Amino acid sequence: MDVFIQVPRGAEPVSIFGPADRNVKMMREALGVRISMRDGKIKLSGESPELGIARRVLEQLTKAAANRDERFGERREVMALIAQASAEASDDGVQTSHMARDGWEVGDPSAPAWGAQLNVYVGGKPVKAQTVNQQHYLDAIRDHDVVFGIGPAGTGKTYLAVAAAVHLLKMGRCRKVILARPAVEAGEKLGFLPGDLQQKVNPYLRPLLDALHEMMDFNTIRRFIETDVVEIVPLAYMRGRTLNRAVIILDEAQNTTRGQMRMFLTRMGHGSKIIVTGDVTQVDLEDPTQSGLIDAVRTLKRVPGLAFSGLDQTDIVRHPMVQRIVDAYEKTDKPKSGTRRTGGGSMQREPGA
Repeated sequence: MDVFIQVPRGAEPVSIFGPADRNVKMMREALGVRISMRDGKIKLSGESPELGIARRVLEQLTKAAANRDERFGERREVMALIAQASAEASDDGVQTSHMARDGWEVGDPSAPAWGAQLNVYVGGKPVKAQTVNQQHYLDAIRDHDVVFGIGPAGTGKTYLAVAAAVHLLKMGRCRKVILARPAVEAGEKLGFLPGDLQQKVNPYLRPLLDALHEMMDFNTIRRFIETDVVEIVPLAYMRGRTLNRAVIILDEAQNTTRGQMRMFLTRMGHGSKIIVTGDVTQVDLEDPTQSGLIDAVRTLKRVPGLAFSGLDQTDIVRHPMVQRIVDAYEKTDKPKSGTRRTGGGSMQREPGA
């Protein structure tokens, strides 16, 4: 299908397409449409409904160019325009999908938001709960807007959270997935790290990327990151934001402070879901008693609408040696006075664990 847009007299093509055709590239990556210009007309080729969204965006850009309006001079402004046009298309009853070109389909808006199983596959097999506690964890994510998944290493806290986020993205129930993690070193000082910001924080965020790469192909992940459909950021860069219609995952939450945890939880906007994962036995803060995760368990346990899902050694699904190692450390890490050690501090056993 082709659509044509007349370029207004006096509108500069660079104001519409952006420097080095930047705006065209962003729309092509986000929506899968082809855009060209000839004889004063812009030609759009693609499939509905993405074609309609691209038309809305280009009509805005051509109007701004004709009026010498420079509002859309920055990349982030154009991305916001694409997101707004997508939201308006959804509100009009049009089904949209960032993944449709890869064979992924968005569920009907009137259909249930979850379904019988996650629409996520690894090695041709669906990702699903392997234990009763893991199923309770996924049920909590389905039924609540804020979920805390707490348990030892290897229990699938992060993996299942990422799988649930990808599932909701495929179903068209969110527009964005945000993966955040505190940049705290695990007991060793790495010193100065070379490179730009992304290269500096990449070692901290690598576990989240690993889970994502299990569930999407490389080209899809790269396209989603470039178009801000998937965002992987250090926790510090969440301050001041309001996130609507997003799945927001905070990993390694035991290494947040009380202030950081409060800041993160209050980023939540309309139509969003927050998943917080952590292990209270692996706090890497200088003062483990100041862990934001431990504090959140105490402070928020009676807040209605939140869910705390506990996982334990019986839920470990990594190599069998992981469970043996955790069991061995548990035996030597004796609780004192009915409390549980957390790397120097203590807390009561987390709800639901």
